[in-house]
Amino acid sequence: MQEIKKAAIGEKVSFDEGIIGIVEKVSEHAVIVTIIKNSTLHEFANNKTVVSHHKYKLIH
Repeated sequence: MQEIKKAAIGEKVSFDEGIIGIVEKVSEHAVIVTIIKNSTLHEFANNKTVVSHHKYKLIH
């Protein structure tokens, strides 16, 4: 099984084809992200969501 590169607090990640956020907290299986760009129809309470480590890509 391939090791997943986990994001760190403060890093930008992208997920769900057009959502970009900044990592606020990292747990064993997911990160809590504050949404900074959302070009989808998804809505998020308080502009925050939880994203699995398998579902995001780091933005450099």
